[in-house]
Amino acid sequence: MNADKLAADDARRIAQHETIKGKLQRDVQAQLAEKAAASTPATRAQFERLAADLKRQATDEVRETEADLARARHATRAEQVLDYVFFLVYSLIGLQIGLELLGARQSNPFKQALDFVTTPLLGPFRGLMPDPALGSLQLMLSYVVALIVYVLLHQALDRLLRVLAKRPAKA
Repeated sequence: MNADKLAADDARRIAQHETIKGKLQRDVQAQLAEKAAASTPATRAQFERLAADLKRQATDEVRETEADLARARHATRAEQVLDYVFFLVYSLIGLQIGLELLGARQSNPFKQALDFVTTPLLGPFRGLMPDPALGSLQLMLSYVVALIVYVLLHQALDRLLRVLAKRPAKA
């Protein structure tokens, strides 16, 4: 899935960032420790304050990174649910188009059940376009338009989830 790939890529990117940041912090702390050992008590106090500030910043960044990962996981799960719901919608509409195209009998219980389930989805589109027919075979152009509208809606909601999952800008 595309969402899984994006989540894995984000996690990999964050892990690489954390590795580089950790190495840099260890190097800086080692240099500070060397200089602090060879300095006056006042300078040592400055180094200790600086080290405490670095530790606080690192802790804050870890907290932010964990929040980013949690937000990305929730957004990925929501995207998966959204994809599944729209897959069902596409399947039902496609089945309805196919059965109409093949001239399915309206008296068939399966066709009646499918009509009942798809009425809320397709009702607003009925009669939107002329539906060409050849005998009992009918191409429901209105349903094709509905399918296109649902694809566009799916894409828009998918993009909205991605925007909401991104890290909020700092003030």
